[in-house]
Amino acid sequence: MGEVPEPHTGWTFITSHARVLAAIAENQSARIRDIAAHCRLTERAVQKIIADLEQAGFLSHTRAGRGNTYQIEPGKVLRHPAEAEAGLTVASLLALLAQDEAHRGDYEPASQ
Repeated sequence: MGEVPEPHTGWTFITSHARVLAAIAENQSARIRDIAAHCRLTERAVQKIIADLEQAGFLSHTRAGRGNTYQIEPGKVLRHPAEAEAGLTVASLLALLAQDEAHRGDYEPASQ
């Protein structure tokens, strides 16, 4: 079994739920082990997050052999009242995260 990621202390801007959803968007057939490694979470945490996302209707899965294939509901409106009022959807969140991932190596700090 893989090594348990080192826990993070303090707060972060992007929740673990958003990280897991983004990892699934990248690979709908990803194994929980792979999602956990990508998100630096434990497999147990990823299982709980996937259950939360499925229960809330953001995600569903079908069995494919020994693994799962996940289906994201892109039109589902985000849960926080501020985002829900604005009509922000899962698709808009994933587009923002994918844009960030695509430009991750592009950032160069301004010289002082």
